[in-house]
Amino acid sequence: MDNLCCFNSVYSQFVGGRSSCSSGKGRGNLCPARYGFSLVKGKANHPMEDYHVAQFITVHGRELGLFAIYDGHLGDSVPAYLQKHLFPNILKDEFWSNPRSSIFKAYEKTDQAILSHSPDLGRGGSTAVTAILINGQKLWVANVGDSRAVLSKKGQEMQMSVDHEPNAERESIEDRGGFVSNMPGDVARVNGQLAVSRAFGDKNLKTHLRSDPDIRNANVDSDTELLILASDGLWKVMTNQEAVDIARKTKDPQRAAKHLAAEALKRESKDDISIIVVRFKG
Repeated sequence: MDNLCCFNSVYSQFVGGRSSCSSGKGRGNLCPARYGFSLVKGKANHPMEDYHVAQFITVHGRELGLFAIYDGHLGDSVPAYLQKHLFPNILKDEFWSNPRSSIFKAYEKTDQAILSHSPDLGRGGSTAVTAILINGQKLWVANVGDSRAVLSKKGQEMQMSVDHEPNAERESIEDRGGFVSNMPGDVARVNGQLAVSRAFGDKNLKTHLRSDPDIRNANVDSDTELLILASDGLWKVMTNQEAVDIARKTKDPQRAAKHLAAEALKRESKDDISIIVVRFKG
């Protein structure tokens, strides 16, 4: 319990959140990794619904890089809750012996907590993509929804997350009594409402949605250059390789994140755009 309390105290010190237009950067103390982020509000009339986490902390003598994008819908209560609770739920004692199990259980536990607080958090929901860098050497990535993580190795993109789209998981949705429709509009949606097949929250659709994450890991070796985490405001207008090519043009990760956001706007992205770039070396 003391270790967890210590972690929560350290974690609470991070600077992150939601902003109509902001950016920032940081670096590890024990590893050479550096990060930068850029957040740009979309053209919708509602407030910014993306939240993020970007920080390095030390726990049990290990340096952890914690990075996340939470892309909310129908309000910002759920992504705000995720920003505060998901990483603390992941980094229990089990994480050090079985990261995959700890991440999986934390996603499910956090979603159940959100649903139990639904009168306070409203009827909205959120995607999530999280990345944990351990001592600059091991990377664990998990996601639900369509926020995406892309790694660059020797300049080649490697997608570390899975886009959970209704058409791709139609069978699961229909088995749960739901349906997939392209009406209204031309985007496949669960019950004609939600354009992702997995999400946190969304109590009114939860019987037809999943919240279990896809989880992948990778070793950070000499070929591993950078990691990009971003909401679909970037990926709707840019391929993985295009994003990697732009990010590699500068060694400053904050500048790289800003360049990616600027390019997304240039390509007329209308959604909120949240981007984190992590450079592992150089």
